[in-house]
Amino acid sequence: MLDFRHETFLALCRIGNYTKTAEFLHITQPAVTQHIKFLENYYDVKLFNYEKKNLSLTREGKLLYDYAMTMSADNKKIRDILAEKDTESISVSFGTTLTVGEYVMPGILRKLLCKYPGSSVTMSVENTKVLLEKLKNGEINFVILEGFFEKTKYDSVTFSEEEFVAVCSPDSGLKNKQVTLKEILGERIILREKGSGTRDIFEQILYRHNLGIQNFTKKCEIGNINVIKELVKKNLGITFLYKAAVEKELAEKKLSRINITGFSEQYEFNFVFLKDSIYKKEYLKWYKLLKSFR
Repeated sequence: MLDFRHETFLALCRIGNYTKTAEFLHITQPAVTQHIKFLENYYDVKLFNYEKKNLSLTREGKLLYDYAMTMSADNKKIRDILAEKDTESISVSFGTTLTVGEYVMPGILRKLLCKYPGSSVTMSVENTKVLLEKLKNGEINFVILEGFFEKTKYDSVTFSEEEFVAVCSPDSGLKNKQVTLKEILGERIILREKGSGTRDIFEQILYRHNLGIQNFTKKCEIGNINVIKELVKKNLGITFLYKAAVEKELAEKKLSRINITGFSEQYEFNFVFLKDSIYKKEYLKWYKLLKSFR
């Protein structure tokens, strides 16, 4: 179980102020100071730097923060397990990014629930940043992410390899035409919002070709993949998405692939959980189970 002084440490990390931390925890400010001094003496390190009224973690403080966050999340997991009355059913709470949640997980969950009808499943669909914050706070057990994240800060395994494609309307002049990336800059680009895995991937591809979003003469940002596809179907622009998100429309010829010279992109969907979690073996069992239903 997490020591109450570690709880004080985590609260101070989040709030960044001794007085406000004391108010939040309903203890005195000297008590907060005493808890931090105890931890510094116990670990024989300095945890915080305090310069010009700004509180910041030292290198050692950052290490303790990562370990304490994992312990806190594991503690919540233990409480959830003990609270379960039906030990025969399986229960899980996890998160996915939008493409994974909308176009990969429905088939997997259908098979899971058919095989384990008594199971309890909670799935959050958010962007990468929000999901990783929920993971650190112990709100979810693991996440399946598209796009980039700091791999050194988490334990992760590759869930699948997915193709990234450019698509247009079947009525577009780009259909069945071989083009370069630079030749499509005059098109309206319809893309996801900043912070989404799909957007990050697309920006990285442009960067490798010495290009950026600003090089497109017209752009439209939409936070919903289905809306993006509908606009592209109506020939109001082009987009770049994972093939899993447009497979149905391509098969039904409601969308067409854009043939871009030298464009062949494959990216990982990653199964991610907290580093050094005591539940690592359990999470890897979930990884194997979900992957078997892919």
